[in-house]
Amino acid sequence: MRVLVTGGAGFIGSHLCDRLLAEGHQVIAMDNLITGSTRNIAHLAGRDDFLFIKHNVTNYIYIAGPLDAVLHLASPASPIDYIQLPIQTLKVGSLGTLNALGLAREKGARFLLASTSEVYGDPLVHPQPETYHGNVDPVGPRSVYDEAKRFAEALTMAYHHTHRLDTRIARIFNCYGPRMRLEDGRVVPNFIAQALRGEPLTVYGDGSQTRSFCYISDLVEGLYRLLLSSEHQPVNLGNPHEVSILDFARMINTITGNSAGIIFQDRRIKGDPEKRRPDITRARTLLGWEPQVSLEEGLRLTIEWFRDRV
Repeated sequence: MRVLVTGGAGFIGSHLCDRLLAEGHQVIAMDNLITGSTRNIAHLAGRDDFLFIKHNVTNYIYIAGPLDAVLHLASPASPIDYIQLPIQTLKVGSLGTLNALGLAREKGARFLLASTSEVYGDPLVHPQPETYHGNVDPVGPRSVYDEAKRFAEALTMAYHHTHRLDTRIARIFNCYGPRMRLEDGRVVPNFIAQALRGEPLTVYGDGSQTRSFCYISDLVEGLYRLLLSSEHQPVNLGNPHEVSILDFARMINTITGNSAGIIFQDRRIKGDPEKRRPDITRARTLLGWEPQVSLEEGLRLTIEWFRDRV
């Protein structure tokens, strides 16, 4: 296939480019580098089967020649980013998705939307199945990301029903691994950077809030299987192993040998979900997929990558 990956210089997008190339596909990565980095795809420079285009997908997207698939991953994805870039986040979720869908329709290509577990908001149902409609504050500080992705899902389904476009929707839960940005504000790079510097890990609140973390190679496997499937309804992709933020901090301190301990501070962002764990029954049934990398193994690999960058 000849494939376009928007957000292709980002954390997940760059790993997805690697996987698509490894499977023998031609890849075009598109990114405006607002949160992505060419460092993530530098190892692909010069390949005949890879092309990078710097472009903001909220503007009209032009690609010469045929396309078999459009994978739309472009968006700020961490709370620090989308709170600092609220309008850009809303625009890429709306105009960017519209342009990417229009391109897929023009080329007769299948389309995959990278959505998020944030569409569930602060969930009242646990774990979260795809049938749960969410508990989302439409005007809160996280709303620019939550609502952008909810709108993107609605627009994707509208194109599927109206134009018979061959679409996929992946609801991605917390993912981690090499190529995460140190400064992106999410808990994995925050904790690892503090631990490697020998600093106490900062836990916001009392640490009882939970998350489930999926290693990047597992997520990319799920995205690739979903792309090749015929499933049009949303599919959760994440690791159902749930851990409290406090226990997660203790695990990172143990792996890194950091003796500085843990400090507690007030929550930074209102609306931070208390619990987050995917129900992956549909992914298991429809894609034959479930995570293979344990949290400890994934953290060791991620920590080793960060050692040279802290």
